[in-house]
Amino acid sequence: MRKLDGGRRRAAQFARAIGVISFGTGVALATLGAAPAGAAAPAGLPRLAIEPAGITVSGASSGGYMATQFQVAHSALVRGAGIFGAGPWYCARGSMGRALGECFDKATSRPGGPELIAEARRLSTAGRIDDVRGLADDRVWLFRGTRDDKVAKPVADALAEFYRAFVPAANLVYVETVPAAHGVPTVGAGAACGTTAEPFLNACDYDGAGALLAHLYGPLAKPAKAAAPRAFDQRRYDVDGALAPQGWVYVPAACARGERCRLHVAFHGCRQGEDFVGATFVNHAGYNRWAEANRIVVLYPQVRKSLLLPLNPQGCWDWWGYAGADYATRDGAQVRAVRAMVRALAGL
Repeated sequence: MRKLDGGRRRAAQFARAIGVISFGTGVALATLGAAPAGAAAPAGLPRLAIEPAGITVSGASSGGYMATQFQVAHSALVRGAGIFGAGPWYCARGSMGRALGECFDKATSRPGGPELIAEARRLSTAGRIDDVRGLADDRVWLFRGTRDDKVAKPVADALAEFYRAFVPAANLVYVETVPAAHGVPTVGAGAACGTTAEPFLNACDYDGAGALLAHLYGPLAKPAKAAAPRAFDQRRYDVDGALAPQGWVYVPAACARGERCRLHVAFHGCRQGEDFVGATFVNHAGYNRWAEANRIVVLYPQVRKSLLLPLNPQGCWDWWGYAGADYATRDGAQVRAVRAMVRALAGL
């Protein structure tokens, strides 16, 4: 029993360390949209008429790291990315210590920009990620709130530096003037603009989802009333058990009727998935109303929280290697699972 208790103490200590790189603590403001107890298991994803040139990604915090990882791993497929409050691709380089140090909110944060750019080119040449030349026509939208107390400005700047090595200046927007805390800025949903708290949506009178979608896709029709997103069974696509059993997808009415549509993948952040805030991110981050009016399917994959194997108590996407050394490549367990979902939706 003493041995077991000691193991639990060590796990709890490590869990607290991992919590440092999550959004933080706090009481959820809402848990709307969670599946009711006893509900039937959800079905798989529908096959839709997705435009091959219309696939983009976005994410917040650990989801921002994941969005960049997925884009770089599959740059021949993904045509743009929007990132809230995250640092450069492969910043941690498989090290928890580096994740908690130079990739976080430290006065000495200096992520190795040139080194990461060189590593992307090396992995591209080795065939472990798509050819980095596939990024050259991508559009990129970056955001860091001026009151972000989790990701230091040099860390977010290093993400912009990474993208500038591959993406034309005219295709990159870096927003760093909104007094937002660490999270997704919204028009009115969530906590106060300058407060870092669950569900990590910040009411800043600023439509972050709308701004990034407009940059990635060009001028958009005005947002429309959104229907309810649908749950789907992620286990059909997650052969390694790297994700939660259930994910979410928003399918506009026109897309459900068979019209050609675009596809956007939105990655939640730590403590922002269904295990913590239900479907609050899915329903209130701001994507769905824009999606309904502009024929954009939105895929919301979900990470499960876990205390052992892997140790991920904050429900973060893997941006430091807890799911394996290949986490930032096409062979990463989470990258492969999301790629399978995209294939199921788009047939690509």
